Amino acid sequence: MAPINIHLVGYQPEQSVHTKAAKVFAASLADRLGDAVTFQLEKNVMDSGRKSLDVLSLVESGERDMGYFATSYMAERFPELAVLDLPFVVSDRDTAYRCLDGALGARLKKHMEARSGYRVLGFWDNGFRHISNRIRPIRSPEDCRGLKMRTGDSKLHQSVFRQMGFDPIYLDVRDLIKAVASGEIDAQDNSLTNIYNFELRKHHRYITLSGHFLGSVAVLCNAEIFASWPNEIKEAVQNAVNQATSAQRRFAMEEDVQVLAKLSPKENEVVELTAKERAKFAEAVQDIIANQSQILGQDLVELLAE
Repeated sequence: MAPINIHLVGYQPEQSVHTKAAKVFAASLADRLGDAVTFQLEKNVMDSGRKSLDVLSLVESGERDMGYFATSYMAERFPELAVLDLPFVVSDRDTAYRCLDGALGARLKKHMEARSGYRVLGFWDNGFRHISNRIRPIRSPEDCRGLKMRTGDSKLHQSVFRQMGFDPIYLDVRDLIKAVASGEIDAQDNSLTNIYNFELRKHHRYITLSGHFLGSVAVLCNAEIFASWPNEIKEAVQNAVNQATSAQRRFAMEEDVQVLAKLSPKENEVVELTAKERAKFAEAVQDIIANQSQILGQDLVELLAE
């Protein structure tokens, strides 16, 4: 019997925690199945001139078997995912992981699978998102006013940043580095690992540890392809994703500590918000949280805190 080929596509560079996790997945799969499968990792779809968003269509169409993508930019299609983007609600990773591996994650998976050609195999850590900018230290919503803030393709994110005082501008990840380097945008938000590895730190002196969102990444498989695999392949793939998920989350936590240690005070000023300062940002977006809770349903929002 010919081996089953599994092709996973991502949109991150070699050193990213997502790429590292994909390699853990590959190694686990090889240990479990040996020659029964071959594995191909397409680390960064943008290397072939595509946009990061193409990962979604490539997996759903079956051109690629598996991929991963940030849930923030899938919420327009899968509205319940917006619960993961309530600003200043999640403050610790352990609670978030417990929710994503429990009732909340199960509900989100069911919601996504019912409306798409995806099989959702797990959720990875996309990092606490922090604000970097080239103009001034940010400690309050007043400091955000007049700054052009890059956002992804998320109306909720755009609303949050507008409420915080920024002028939001949508740019695909592919265009982010160029826009930061040229000064086309003044500010952006990202995980510490991306701020460092994408070298955004070289153009943005000021980094505010706002932690306004804890990003999540959905690990996706084409549903028809998954259904076509023998049961032992399905089980091995799911178990390998579970192993990669544990590793990825560990990588993400470790990377935050490592990046903060590597940032030079000569090049970057790191702003740590006090509890009072963080509360001012939370107050600025309180109307959005209340409105989203009504739209999503309080029962779903409460699952985020269980």
